[in-house]
Amino acid sequence: MTATPSITVLMPAYNAAKYIAEAITSVLQQTYTDFELLIVNDGSTDETVAIIDSFKDDRIVLISQSNKGVAAALNTGLAHARAPYIARFDADDVCYPYRLEKQVRFLQDNPEYILVGSEAKYILENGEFLFDFHCIAYSHEQIIDKLYFYCPFVHPAVMYKKQAVIDAGGYPTHAHNFEDYLLWANLAGSGRLCNLTEPLIKYRLNSSSVTIDEKWRGRRFRELKREIVLRGFITAAEGNELLAIIKDRDVRKIKEGAYNALCGKNS
Repeated sequence: MTATPSITVLMPAYNAAKYIAEAITSVLQQTYTDFELLIVNDGSTDETVAIIDSFKDDRIVLISQSNKGVAAALNTGLAHARAPYIARFDADDVCYPYRLEKQVRFLQDNPEYILVGSEAKYILENGEFLFDFHCIAYSHEQIIDKLYFYCPFVHPAVMYKKQAVIDAGGYPTHAHNFEDYLLWANLAGSGRLCNLTEPLIKYRLNSSSVTIDEKWRGRRFRELKREIVLRGFITAAEGNELLAIIKDRDVRKIKEGAYNALCGKNS
């Protein structure tokens, strides 16, 4: 691979063996083909790397590091990404074939925009459709109006300009479970943001994922998160407090209960 691609699809992966083959296949089948798929293996101990290596496509680039968490993995990916546009994607989700084409065309046709997201179809662990997710805001003005109350983007469905994110400091590594939300707040003054009014990915609800409904984290987690987003930065001490809450709540019984409650609420 020599020519610089237009898009880097940035996929962090940690013990993703169960789903990553489907995720990779959905990227390789995109109608827009000028991309690299940059996978950052964040210290996986299962068959994740072997599955990645089974794909023989020179657009796939694999970087491995010790387990440092998703924000650090994403920052590693940003440092190695060759393209001006970054399409975020997770190792357990599925892209619709036209996802990259629609988002890159939007950013190319509207240079004042630095980020474009989309709606998503939520699926169960087994891939069965659960519900249609609708964004809380679509236009830049709507997003800014609601930004400090709710996260306006589905993280693995966004595409953004790499340089804008680097200039904003990248992903804040102390903002455990909301590194994306804090980044969006820091990006808000750098250019226009929007969501497209159609689903471009299938987002898999996964009981082993860290992205569990925050009511299960407790009031302190939610209050501290809101203070940090409003302020625009996080301290290491606050990050340690958040991590302690997460570790205390991230037991299998709680995660499975949160997953089942969320699935039941939206079925």
